[in-house]
Amino acid sequence: MTPTMQPGYQQTEVGVIPEDWSVVPLGRLVRSVEYGSSAKSRPHGAVPVLRMGNLQDGKIDWADLVYTDDAAEIEKYALRPGDVLFNRTNTIDLVGKTAIYRGERAAVFAGYLIRINLKPDLLDSRYLNYILNTEFARKYSLKVLSVAVGQANINGQKLKTYPIPLPPDRTDQARIADALSDAEDLIASLEQLVAKKRQIKHGAMHDLLTGSKRLPGFSGEWETKRLGELGEFLKGSGVTKSQTLSGDIPCVRYGEIYTRHNDHVRAFYSWISRQVAQTATRLEHGDILFAGSGETKEEIGKCVAFVHKIEAYAGGDIVILRTVGADPLFLGYYLNTPDIARQKASRGQGDAVVHISASALSAVRGKFPKLDEQQAIALVLSDMDGEIAAVAAKLDKARQVKQGMMQELLTGRTRLATPTTATAR
Repeated sequence: MTPTMQPGYQQTEVGVIPEDWSVVPLGRLVRSVEYGSSAKSRPHGAVPVLRMGNLQDGKIDWADLVYTDDAAEIEKYALRPGDVLFNRTNTIDLVGKTAIYRGERAAVFAGYLIRINLKPDLLDSRYLNYILNTEFARKYSLKVLSVAVGQANINGQKLKTYPIPLPPDRTDQARIADALSDAEDLIASLEQLVAKKRQIKHGAMHDLLTGSKRLPGFSGEWETKRLGELGEFLKGSGVTKSQTLSGDIPCVRYGEIYTRHNDHVRAFYSWISRQVAQTATRLEHGDILFAGSGETKEEIGKCVAFVHKIEAYAGGDIVILRTVGADPLFLGYYLNTPDIARQKASRGQGDAVVHISASALSAVRGKFPKLDEQQAIALVLSDMDGEIAAVAAKLDKARQVKQGMMQELLTGRTRLATPTTATAR
């Protein structure tokens, strides 16, 4: 059965929208669409040239810039605040990405981008930028793009066919854009806070893990030791990829140490059956897990501490240090510091695939404070991790809220209240 349409709404090619909204081809709302500069760019110069990689999540990413000194190109392709840029070619995943230029700094745009010249009395540039970043716009991109020799493309004429849902009043576009901009501002502030807290933690790790700054109440020389003096080295047993979802017993695989874990294991991403566990290496509280294989010497031997007190197992290509008399959380932080990483890199073997053995790891040297200072340092860094995680959770929530707002506001499912003017008594 066809679901009953809610009164006051209509079914359109962009989905269900209010009856008083319309769907208009973009071409009727713009003066023109303009291709960017084809002039040769260089690593340094007078004005940056924005390319497809600079369009990220509807905003301009000012990293990885190239430049031009061509005065004629600069004059012709200079961006104006409010310009909406559209990536017209590359892979299917990249075609259709957009961003709005807010006048942050002088810039021009490259030939793979299209500048959309709006009719400002009909279309708010911020509103358009949000529309072009919706799921229904993405689906439309997949519908109209052309693919030749692996290169996807949407030209200016196809771009003009994009269906744009419009509220009845032009001012409604601005109000919707304002609401979404406020959500973006919250996201940006949380991103900055996360970055700041991570920077503070990075500085604290450098100071505390090298002994250049000591926590109150601690003094005395740190002792130089080989890792082999901290405990016993073991080897993880093979767990194949097909076995990683075979049951409900947690398992850590070596690739996850690179991609999923930092400093210590906080969550599990592989789960094995009891049958597989019988041939795997069981982890103990305090184990340090080193990735025994990797793609580069610089990353070989990245490690994490296992600080849980639950049944869990290690997959193959993991070298385990079962410690005695050391704080595992401290080691999880310390054994990834630059000095230790350099030593691990110098002991890695191989080119296409790099390996590091238990004997090579056992020869790595470090400077270690006494156990109580290790525990105090680990507590400080762990508390910082907790603060970062709390803000990161708020950031994730803010991003989800923004996505929900886009879905609701840009299709009219949720209508913003009309501002009222207060009347003096």
